[in-house]
Amino acid sequence: MNIVMMGPQGSGKGTQADLLAAKLKIPTVSSGALYRKNISQKTKLGLLAEKFTQKGVLGPDYLTNNMMKEELIKSKYKKGVILDGYPRSLNQVKFLNNYLKIDLAILIDISTQETIKRLSGRRVCSKCGQTYHIITKKPKKPGRCDKCGQKLIQRVDDYPQAIRQRLAVYRKETKIVLDYYKKQSKLLKINGEQPIARVFKAILKKLKNDYL
Repeated sequence: MNIVMMGPQGSGKGTQADLLAAKLKIPTVSSGALYRKNISQKTKLGLLAEKFTQKGVLGPDYLTNNMMKEELIKSKYKKGVILDGYPRSLNQVKFLNNYLKIDLAILIDISTQETIKRLSGRRVCSKCGQTYHIITKKPKKPGRCDKCGQKLIQRVDDYPQAIRQRLAVYRKETKIVLDYYKKQSKLLKINGEQPIARVFKAILKKLKNDYL
């Protein structure tokens, strides 16, 4: 079974992708992880991708598509895969259709207010990069990293205005993808503002009723 997992930053789609992968015993592929892997391994595509990530912008479709193609042709994905963060444009959807038949697209949906609440609460260690949250993952000592004791900071990307800007771009980009899967009756919309276990239960219920 081939599944696309969608949702804005902070929606928990990565967590749900991992839970579902363990349940269905199929691997996940995250576009973000794929970028980091190619960059760290200094592949031809990775060197190109690094130029875009250094500017803080998404790589173009042709770059992401080719990374995905190189990954998805591997034999370990023959029984199915869960795609996290891909496709994000109609061009990517059309490219993906040449290599994979998507059975279901799952949207983990949360409001702008909830996204800001979740992301603006993140704090990062200024030295080791360990992440915390002022509500859900507090450090033992306020403002200090549990691992190395250094000061925790809020990244500029996690300021409310920056989050709103990213969300606006995300919603504009992905609307056409959501519409595409909706027209094919393949879109499952889940309220992501519920507890993790309840979100997962809703996904499994749909799968058991229609696919398993």
